[in-house]
Amino acid sequence: MLGAAVRVELDAANAAREVALAACRRTIRACGSSIRAVHQLRPDEALRLADEAGAALREAQDALAPFPSLVGSGPLHDAAKEYAEARLTAAMVGSAPLPSPAQLHVPAAAWLNGLAEAASELRRHILDRLREGHLSRGESLLATMDEAYGLLVAMDYPDAVSGGLRRTTDALRAVLERTRGDLTITVLQSRLQSALDRASIALD
Repeated sequence: MLGAAVRVELDAANAAREVALAACRRTIRACGSSIRAVHQLRPDEALRLADEAGAALREAQDALAPFPSLVGSGPLHDAAKEYAEARLTAAMVGSAPLPSPAQLHVPAAAWLNGLAEAASELRRHILDRLREGHLSRGESLLATMDEAYGLLVAMDYPDAVSGGLRRTTDALRAVLERTRGDLTITVLQSRLQSALDRASIALD
């Protein structure tokens, strides 16, 4: 009898874990597609996909809610981080207020790591805008990256608490500095070209 009772509990936990794993995979796929839509300047599609990701994440969270020992598992944390990244990337690109962890229904550690990943995603968006000649937009997005880094670097907690945030923040710092260098070079080249153009007009 005792073994049967234990088996029933473990069977239920395993079934919940399988449901959660499938939902986490759907969350991560939808988040990746949502971020791509943001970069492709398709905000409506990005929002639809992020909504899909949010629904899948809630399914995973609900499945594991009766089993607290499984809630802190890697897949659920990763899915929550990816969901935060998708929502935060869209907000930063759209110059909208950042949704809080409570608004997204994700843990603080997942939100912080998602913010770091979202800020890194801005590099791609900045480079795309620079290729289009939108220097002021690139400068604005770089300032957003810088603000995110400033927030993250102040979160000095052990990895067990922050979900490995220090490593993610270090990666963001490298991306930020490369992006700053690319933007600086582009701005200087633009100024030089403008000066040459003015000189050419003056000679004519």
